[in-house]
Amino acid sequence: MSFITNLFSPSDNPESLGAKFRNQRQKDFEDLFFLNFSKDDPIRVLDVGGAAYFWNTSRLLSLPNIEIILLNLDQEEIDHPKFRSVVGDATNMSEFSDNSFDLVFSNSVIEHLYTWENQQKMAKEIIRVGKKHFIQTPNRYFPVEAHYAIPFAQYAPKPLLHFFLTKTKLSRLQKWDAKDAQQYLDEIRLLDQEEMQRLFPNSKMYLEKFMGMIKSISAHNLS
Repeated sequence: MSFITNLFSPSDNPESLGAKFRNQRQKDFEDLFFLNFSKDDPIRVLDVGGAAYFWNTSRLLSLPNIEIILLNLDQEEIDHPKFRSVVGDATNMSEFSDNSFDLVFSNSVIEHLYTWENQQKMAKEIIRVGKKHFIQTPNRYFPVEAHYAIPFAQYAPKPLLHFFLTKTKLSRLQKWDAKDAQQYLDEIRLLDQEEMQRLFPNSKMYLEKFMGMIKSISAHNLS
């Protein structure tokens, strides 16, 4: 039973399948990072929609002159000297000047912005404030929808999906709170590879695959 639970647990469970994919993605990202930056350089990183725990095992924290700024709608609790939390809006980062960050990073955030217009705004701001970027999102066409762990949930009518989430345990072996379920249904707009390329036209696409299928897409301009 624990195997099944871990298989469908969200990625904040370190034993979950999602966490294992995320750890591999983070390793590949960091390999690219260290090709672009010297360990002794002062480095400013903006993590859009990030949390400090994501970086707990990161090699970046070993760098002597790194600062990681977490940008969220609400203040994050910070207990590490290399982190700083700021409250802001991913679609309007006017508090930051052009090229004010060496790297902008974001993991599974851009699909939570309700509309294509908001996703375009976030992408433009990332390109404006960051010299480099690495932006990840689940692939719309992967058979198992990433947020609910239900096959083909992205194609279901929202009222039907709300029923499955709140009245059954099809999603991660548990029932969702009705308010939380509706919030996710309202805010999530999944992206595909073509749309990510349109949002980040001069970027490369790092494609994370499972059984030959693209599970997630990361746009980056790391060499």
